[in-house]
Amino acid sequence: MIEELLELGKNSYSPYSQFRVAAIVVMKDGNKFRGVNVENASYGATICAERSGILSAVSAGYKKGDFKELHIMCLDSNKISTPCFMCRQVISELFDKDAIVTCYNNNGESKEYKVSELCPYPFDEDDLK
Repeated sequence: MIEELLELGKNSYSPYSQFRVAAIVVMKDGNKFRGVNVENASYGATICAERSGILSAVSAGYKKGDFKELHIMCLDSNKISTPCFMCRQVISELFDKDAIVTCYNNNGESKEYKVSELCPYPFDEDDLK
């Protein structure tokens, strides 16, 4: 997975932050979807690698419950970074609470989190009632 993330991260479009991120979403059927961060001069239009990969899976017809695991790497940091809170919201919506999110640094060191650890108080459909 590390080599795939390193290669994928080269596709990142991050001219403003210089913070290249790659994500690989693994589905329960074994298919993989890849995403990179794509920045924009209008920062709010930026899309994170995690959401890029997850939304590609949804666009291909996958639904809530089809997601198995998520792997994320920042190529420009030796720190193990975790998803931003916008990404955590999307992750908590589509992944099971016990699904594993593995975060890597650019040296290949990693840390695993359950979705429930990254999103202990999710905003979900129950909050809309």
